[in-house]
Amino acid sequence: MKKKSLVLAVMMMLTFVLAACGSTDTANNAPANNAPANNAEATEGEATGSLDLNVGFVTDEGGINDQSFNQGVWEGLQKAQSDFGITAAYKESNEANDYAPNLDTLVEDGNQLVVAAGFNLGDALLEAAEMNPDVNYAIIDYAYEDGPDNIVGITFRAEEPSFLVGYIAGMTTESNSVGFVGGQESTVIQTFEYGYRAGVAYAAKELGKEINVTTQYVGDFSDAAKGKSIAANMYQQGSDVVFHAAGGAGDGVIEAAKEADKWVIGVDRDQSSLAPENVLTSAMKRADSAVYNIIKDLSEGKDFPGGTTISYGLAEGDTVDIAPTSDVNVKAEILEKIPGIKEKIISGEIKVPANQADYETFIAE
Repeated sequence: MKKKSLVLAVMMMLTFVLAACGSTDTANNAPANNAPANNAEATEGEATGSLDLNVGFVTDEGGINDQSFNQGVWEGLQKAQSDFGITAAYKESNEANDYAPNLDTLVEDGNQLVVAAGFNLGDALLEAAEMNPDVNYAIIDYAYEDGPDNIVGITFRAEEPSFLVGYIAGMTTESNSVGFVGGQESTVIQTFEYGYRAGVAYAAKELGKEINVTTQYVGDFSDAAKGKSIAANMYQQGSDVVFHAAGGAGDGVIEAAKEADKWVIGVDRDQSSLAPENVLTSAMKRADSAVYNIIKDLSEGKDFPGGTTISYGLAEGDTVDIAPTSDVNVKAEILEKIPGIKEKIISGEIKVPANQADYETFIAE
């Protein structure tokens, strides 16, 4: 299939418009003022006229209000709705069995672009795309080796912001012990873990000391109680900084930090508002910007980038970074070193590891 232009997308919309008007779940097609608040740091753009496009979004088990990954995607769609006049709707998945029905429902409701959040939806999305070749699909955190021309994969070099927050953790810790809490163990979450470990090691070398990193996984992205229990144990065992990449389960990690009065590092969005006195910084992976950029390009008449994978890192500028509120709790002398480290990562002087093998090479070198 050839990549479809914006003109084709608009023509498709005319064939679906009656169904779209009559069958979309009202509760999942809320106006902007009923949605999670848009991220104030989202990519700025000016409205360029109405884009006649219905966009549906399927969450993973974390849900639309997870204060993290899923919420970021929804905020990007809400901003696109405001700027470009699209119509955005979502379906929440409570379990894996919800993926396929939710994807099917959004197609039946007349959405010409369907977005899925997370690697767990990879198989279900591929099946849906093959069954609906006239619908475009985008998936966050997943790349197909040879995907069809109606799917675009969106990935992030999450190891890069994780390295930065790991460096901050290493320079901040007073106990020389820090922690990492992951959600579901996977290749994606390991990029956070090993990027973080490498950043801590980089700081330890600069300081001329050893810093221990304790790691544990929750097993999913929704069990906040387990996330809290894991983090509380880390704090009790001496860690004074814990970084989480656990989605909704990370809410429990942040709660544990508040109760222990220790530092926690957020993920995906700037999570400082959840615990202003305890969130040291956040490793931002801007899913909101990623989906916004896709729709912005369509509004400018560009082709849908199906059959490709878009990868975002520090070099791309607006999608991964540390939180803009880092200057509240991170010492100024530490923050002053971050731009130089970013430049070394972008230039390749620092090769940030994304898995265990690369991490071992990084440490050896």
